[in-house]
Amino acid sequence: MVAMMVPSLLPALGRYHQAAGLSGASWPGSLAMLAGVVYLGVWTLSGLFIFAIGSELAALAMRRPDLARAMPMLMGACLLTAGAFQFTRWKARLLACCRKGPCRIGQLANRFAAAGYGLRLGLVCCISCSGLVAVLLVLGVMDLRAMILVTLAITTERLAPAGLRMPEAIGAVTAGAGGILIAQAAGFV
Repeated sequence: MVAMMVPSLLPALGRYHQAAGLSGASWPGSLAMLAGVVYLGVWTLSGLFIFAIGSELAALAMRRPDLARAMPMLMGACLLTAGAFQFTRWKARLLACCRKGPCRIGQLANRFAAAGYGLRLGLVCCISCSGLVAVLLVLGVMDLRAMILVTLAITTERLAPAGLRMPEAIGAVTAGAGGILIAQAAGFV
């Protein structure tokens, strides 16, 4: 999870570094690094939780043939739901928080503020990425191709200009893939 989030984190840390420097911090680079470490810590804990869920679901599907047969339909429903999430206003608000810099420049010049910024940014970004992380669970948490696809999607939606509607495009592709999986599982394709 950490490696997946670094490309989209670097611009946020750059904005934090700049804002901390403007606020008069003696070591804005150290504060930005601390914010980044806390942010990545949030993602590390999230990744451990997600890995545990994915591993348990895979083990359960291997033990239960009825669940194994239902997995393609469940995976399609998960992709469809993740795609739909990309179109919500809630997702747009969360993504806006991930894209903007720190609000209170005057309060950035200490390590507690840096840690708080990293924590808030990490939590908001985890929630914002929950649909795409669900895609990763469906495709395989340890599948390198899945990791690359989800990393590209997360980075693209964070770094693309706000008006480009990248989350919706990603959502359309994700929901379409879910619909195809559901159609295949139902025997229509």
